[in-house]
Amino acid sequence: MAIGKASAKAMKSKNSCCILGYSSSSPSPPPSPPRASASAVGPCRRRLRSRPSFAAGVIRRNARCLAALALLYLGGMVMCVGPFSSLVGLLLPPPGSVYRSHEIFHKLWPDIHADNSSAIELETLWTYKRRLKEQRPCLSTIVGQHFGLATGTEANETSGYLIVEANGGLNQQRSAICNAVAVAGILNAILVIPRFEFNGVWRDPSEFGDIYDEDHFIATLNGYVKVIRRLPEEVMERYGHNITNMPNIRVPAWATAKYYRREVFPVMKEQGVIRLAPFANRLSMNVPPHIQLLRCLANFRALRFSSTIAVLADKIVGRMKEKSSRTGGKYVSIHLRFEEDMVAFSCCVYDGGKTEKVELDMIRERGWKGKFKRKDRTILPGLNRLEGKCPLTPLEVGMMLRGMGFDNTTSIYLASGQIYHAERYLTPLLKMFPLIYTKESLATPEELAPFAGYSSRLAAVDYTVCLFSEVFVTTQGGNFPHFLMGHRRFLYGGHSKTLKPDKNKLVLLLQDASISWTSFKLRMEAMLKENDRKGMIVPRVKKFNRKTSIYTYPLPECGCLQQQNDSTHRLMHTWNVESGTGR
Repeated sequence: MAIGKASAKAMKSKNSCCILGYSSSSPSPPPSPPRASASAVGPCRRRLRSRPSFAAGVIRRNARCLAALALLYLGGMVMCVGPFSSLVGLLLPPPGSVYRSHEIFHKLWPDIHADNSSAIELETLWTYKRRLKEQRPCLSTIVGQHFGLATGTEANETSGYLIVEANGGLNQQRSAICNAVAVAGILNAILVIPRFEFNGVWRDPSEFGDIYDEDHFIATLNGYVKVIRRLPEEVMERYGHNITNMPNIRVPAWATAKYYRREVFPVMKEQGVIRLAPFANRLSMNVPPHIQLLRCLANFRALRFSSTIAVLADKIVGRMKEKSSRTGGKYVSIHLRFEEDMVAFSCCVYDGGKTEKVELDMIRERGWKGKFKRKDRTILPGLNRLEGKCPLTPLEVGMMLRGMGFDNTTSIYLASGQIYHAERYLTPLLKMFPLIYTKESLATPEELAPFAGYSSRLAAVDYTVCLFSEVFVTTQGGNFPHFLMGHRRFLYGGHSKTLKPDKNKLVLLLQDASISWTSFKLRMEAMLKENDRKGMIVPRVKKFNRKTSIYTYPLPECGCLQQQNDSTHRLMHTWNVESGTGR
């Protein structure tokens, strides 16, 4: 009887363990369920004999851990591919990489139009001033041991004739001319008036005398560097009247004065004449002070535009002052680089959709023949925009200026070529600033006729009108704004009086759909103050450690050429716009 009871208890314990899956040695088993029928015992025993595999047990016991690991793996993948989202399309484009300025403008236009806050006074716009150090007088004549390689009685003897070929547009040629004067000083050579190479992009056949006053150039440099218009006949005969037969030295970019003395001077001394072609950026910015003086002298004194260019430029400056009577004759000039070729070359994307892409692809192919289709060339329009490489649209320039405080009574001169889709892109700018003028609107067709087809001569007119504006706005890099900023620093007591937008910040603001006009204005006013501060920057120069361009930052080396009480117009021309000449 006792044995029967024990057997029943054992069977009951086995059935409980089978059904719930617990081990028989479990220290605290749960309460037993109702007794199972005999028919259920067989299958239960069969399940006990076929135990689950070890892997299945691990999966069941660690299900939560595996799920967590999967989530961590996916999170890591997202973090890894994030920087390449523009390629794989997993994430949205980074802020600022997509052109949405037109959308922001339409949103903010009612506030812009209704903004009647006090406008900027152009006369008091620039507040930063710096007392410049008293400058030593410039050297008045050539000093053999300084400017040449000869000494003693040989100081007045030249080593030969120097021929340079300047390429590029107006201001790249200007850079080459100034560097040629400096190299002639290094070599103690006679400089032949520089030759201009015909450029396939600019397509301007102008020669030196068409753009600059040759007589003034030669006379100003007299005593520093001897300049002649053409080589002597005996030299031309020696080379069959063909300049390409003359020895040409290919100088590396940014060559030092020491390189010219060591490598170029012996050849010149032996041959009597040398060519340097190409000659773009072939002289280092780090040269002795007396060589820098030659650059300054060439750029700010010797290079004066030809009378044809100067007369028209002075007329336009005078007419621009008349149009700006509300602001005391002061006006703003903008170097707007939103031309067709510039937009195409930048490979940036605006709001023209598929039509814009097809059109710009055709322009790139026509102008650069497959350059942008090479397999080794990767084009990332969004990255270009984030890095500030995209030309600002007229709309973006207008919003920036209105945000800084320039109101719709401001007179603006646009220095530009043919604007890309001008009617469409200029309309918003004209809504913000109706008083916009160009050389085409200020000059008569008869006055412009001699300049047709000569892009460098037209650029020289724009250069002069921008030079005498109270505010100069540059929207893209290049030689034009760099030379102009330096020239303005030279004329205006060291201040460039230039607005150079921080495009990296601007593109972020102009894609922020939540930005208010008040917030945008605060950012633009801060940008204006920063430009005011940077306009007075004078780099520290100690002997041969100049890291900036002397054409953009002419001080302190060019300071001896500045004259406190000299009219800027007399500095550039022999006539004075303010007297009414040529209007």
